[in-house]
Amino acid sequence: MWTALVSRTVVTVQTNPAARARALTKVHGAGDSRVVALDHVDADFHTGRFTAIMGPSGSGKSTLMHCVAGLDEPTSGQVFLGDAELTGMSDNELTALRRDRVGFVFQAFNLLPTLTAWENISLPLDLAGRSPDREVAKKIIAAVGLGDRLHHRPNQLSGGQQQRVACARALITRPEVVFADEPTGALDSAASAQLLGLLRTSVDDLGQTVVMVTHEPAAAAYADSVLFLADGRLVDELSAPTADRVLDRMKNLERVTL
Repeated sequence: MWTALVSRTVVTVQTNPAARARALTKVHGAGDSRVVALDHVDADFHTGRFTAIMGPSGSGKSTLMHCVAGLDEPTSGQVFLGDAELTGMSDNELTALRRDRVGFVFQAFNLLPTLTAWENISLPLDLAGRSPDREVAKKIIAAVGLGDRLHHRPNQLSGGQQQRVACARALITRPEVVFADEPTGALDSAASAQLLGLLRTSVDDLGQTVVMVTHEPAAAAYADSVLFLADGRLVDELSAPTADRVLDRMKNLERVTL
């Protein structure tokens, strides 16, 4: 177990949600094989905030993130990114929205092995035919701490360095929301702390909005708030989390769902 070393002042600010879900429902299968992954979930993810999503295995936490990010289609309900409603969009519209307005960090690094670190970072902008904002790029490169490794290919980087490249790639377009799905799952404790510190910095210094699914209480302690799911429902929320407080909530959830 690794410990989050985070010191920050928590200020409650009323802002419009960067993303939100209303009565979000996701059902797999039918009849005897019917499984309700999400059951009428309402959730807000506020601008300039770091939100963690947690819950027991099978609680629906990854499904919630994938639906809100436009990666999965809900059975019913509504999903909004800013004022744009994702539900009902065509595949082409969703592809354009994800490219232009959303960033992703997954457990798998998903770097192209033939490209350098910088070429991987700037790839979303290249695909969109856009040039990087030099000041934004400078801040992101400084935050990831890889200024001397930008010309190295992925096989010349450690796992932690590769994941920081993936994080920088998600940030370079200045997306409205960065979604991170178990981003520390393949990292050791030191690399995990570096990546989570980077996500925290992107919120505090760059004004980014981050939504992260995790099963690690110490990872959730980097967030401003934690949403807890159980059996496809949003059952609890914790502000200014610490690893111990998150662990206690998780233990209570697991007792209830046994």
